[in-house]
Amino acid sequence: MKITIASDHAGYDLKNHMLSYLSEHQIACDDLGTDGNDSVDYPDFALKVASLVSEGIIEQGILICGTGIGMSITANKFPGVRAALCHNLETAEVSRRHNDANILVLGSRVLDQPLALLILETWLKTPFDGGRHQRRLDKIKKIEQAIKNGEILPAKSSQ
Repeated sequence: MKITIASDHAGYDLKNHMLSYLSEHQIACDDLGTDGNDSVDYPDFALKVASLVSEGIIEQGILICGTGIGMSITANKFPGVRAALCHNLETAEVSRRHNDANILVLGSRVLDQPLALLILETWLKTPFDGGRHQRRLDKIKKIEQAIKNGEILPAKSSQ
């Protein structure tokens, strides 16, 4: 398995801790930036990871920003991406077991480093349960395809 990771400036330090953890556990990882604490725009880095996951080039990614919200919003714009913002061990486990999340999103300003590393460990070791959860993922795929085909359009205001 190979993972790709990226962060904005707020997530830079936590990203480096994640890279150390992954290296120590012999998990191959590509770092797509940012390369320092200078202010950058999180969508640029979410794009890098989410597009690779969406295209099937990589199986899993990690995104880190201040709260994780911006990265989650951006990454989930891509077809096939199931980016999960996890803030405790339960959300990390359920995101994999029930949702087969393929991008872990973390907020560096809302998690301390030890908890973030435990979340990563839980997320990496938890398998997808399949079964009824696969049926739900199949429905999500159908929705994505219908949107792509223009079959589902935004609701019009009745006002």
